[in-house]
Amino acid sequence: MKYLILIQSNPQSLAVWETLSEQQRIDFGRGHLRLSGEMSQAGVLVASEGLGDPALATQVSVREGRTITSDGPYAEVKEHLAGFYLIDVADLKEAVAWAAKAPDAAYTRVEVRPVLDMSTWEE
Repeated sequence: MKYLILIQSNPQSLAVWETLSEQQRIDFGRGHLRLSGEMSQAGVLVASEGLGDPALATQVSVREGRTITSDGPYAEVKEHLAGFYLIDVADLKEAVAWAAKAPDAAYTRVEVRPVLDMSTWEE
């Protein structure tokens, strides 16, 4: 079963980030690289990426067949998705065990969500 481990950025995590030394920040980043490597070696990693600042986002909508885009979020965002791990594991218990290894889990919460299997849905 596939699970998405969501890494959020929020005021609490930003406050913690500000208290970290440069070396701790480097170690934090390396922790994510190690975790990706460990997941890959275990054969559970489907994809893992950090995401850019929400101010760099492009909003997309379609109205009356016309694609409309706008830059960045409309409102000040207090929490945003900073990165993710998409894993394929046996069950929620295993997904939670991997999520607990994320460096962020030591400072704030990470979210684990099942990915919907739509392979049996009819078109």
